[in-house]
Amino acid sequence: MLKEKNVYKETLPVNVTTANIDEYPIHFHNDIEVVYVLDGTVTLKNGYYTYTLKQGDIFIINDREIHSFYNTGERNMVMMLQMDISYFSNYYDNLKNSFFVTDMDEDNEDSLEVLRTILARIMMEILQKGYGYEQKVIESTHNLISCLMSDFQYFVMEDGRFVNETKNKGNKILAGRLNRITDYMYENYTRKLTLNEIAQREHLSIYYLSHVIKEATGLSFQELLSFIRVEESEKLLLGTGKKIGTIAEETGFSAVRYYIKHFETWFGMHPLEYRKKYTGKVSSREIMAKYTMCTPAEIEAAIRRQVKGVYSDYLSKKKLKPIIVDVNLAEALANRKIKLSFPEELFDSENMKPLARPFNLLRNLKEQVLASGLNYIISTSVKNPGSIDSMSVLVYNINEELEEALKEVTGKDRILDLLRKYENEIEVLVRCSGISGEFRISRYTMTRDNIITAYEDAIRQHGATAKRQAIINNWSSLPKIEFSEITVSDTISLRTTLKGISSELLLIDRK
Repeated sequence: MLKEKNVYKETLPVNVTTANIDEYPIHFHNDIEVVYVLDGTVTLKNGYYTYTLKQGDIFIINDREIHSFYNTGERNMVMMLQMDISYFSNYYDNLKNSFFVTDMDEDNEDSLEVLRTILARIMMEILQKGYGYEQKVIESTHNLISCLMSDFQYFVMEDGRFVNETKNKGNKILAGRLNRITDYMYENYTRKLTLNEIAQREHLSIYYLSHVIKEATGLSFQELLSFIRVEESEKLLLGTGKKIGTIAEETGFSAVRYYIKHFETWFGMHPLEYRKKYTGKVSSREIMAKYTMCTPAEIEAAIRRQVKGVYSDYLSKKKLKPIIVDVNLAEALANRKIKLSFPEELFDSENMKPLARPFNLLRNLKEQVLASGLNYIISTSVKNPGSIDSMSVLVYNINEELEEALKEVTGKDRILDLLRKYENEIEVLVRCSGISGEFRISRYTMTRDNIITAYEDAIRQHGATAKRQAIINNWSSLPKIEFSEITVSDTISLRTTLKGISSELLLIDRK
């Protein structure tokens, strides 16, 4: 059993592996993993329980859950999606402490179909790898998390029970205990640690606890503890020049010979040989998994057999500190007196006309405002919260300093100078709850270059411009227009990233 170390790309906090699994030995990791069987069957051992997953099944492996995969004797195709909790916890306060369960026999089939659709789209976006595909994957993963929280989340009670408002699966109590036991062993492996101590903490008999650990990991308590000590020793072995005896003592072994013995058992070589072989390597070792990566054509064919409409990309870049807007649609529709915080008066002057295009498009719709701020407006023409078929989201990359400066200047040349100097980036994540179904998303994006070119062209009208250059200028000022589709369950997540003075208008319409 190994603690798997997930490594994510800087621009993509999601890993996806799609493969024909022969054997993936017992391991765990600190992130959430979503398993989606695209073809065939596979055996999943998750802690104390063993499952046979078939085509179309989805299984959630929560962080630190001990699990393994085995072939059932027939070819399979399994999509394994891992989400970086440290990244997505910036958007969801309780994500790290959340516990998700999908039960193929009991859960609502509609909710499972939403999950399948989102996972299929993520997979197709990764296969196509269009420019900016990472951001589409991140947005889809936000919708995946929203669906999990809406329909598959359990809440951990103080007594260790897992409960849900509509469900109560008692067999998950044991999974919670295993997580706590493993965490406690990793936190205390450097000192003398006994099975009796943990049994008392968990209010279990020593015999039962020993049985639980053995069934879940295939190891006795002492074997598991020795493995944890050996595994954690790797940091000291490769990251310091400490002697073997010192490392053995600091990781809880009573004698260096025991350390060497257990190290050789798990890693197949002497600690000094291991140090010589792997010091300085980015990845010192890998899970001894046996699987064959599926080809893009195989994956696409499998997805097409199960889920349709999984194509779309959009162009944008990542911004680290997000503006998060949460809107309860029913409450927002009931409130008819929402004060507009967006600086609409800023766009009324003739000098602001090039910058005001997206805002004027929204204003012409004459919709009810659901929420607004300095950077955004969310609106709808629907009056009844039970039948929301369309919404609009407008986002501008403007801060208070730029707003005040634009109010004071006169003349397009002065505005152009301000816009050229403004290079701030923003990320806005809009989450609207109380809406479900399939929607089309139309994006009208005015980039920094679009807006600057529009001002340059407006100023240049007073002089002579070559005909060919005039055509080029006109092209350069045209917005980017993109279309995509999305499937949501209860909460729709919309993500916009903008660099420099720029704007985006999103029109969301039910299919």
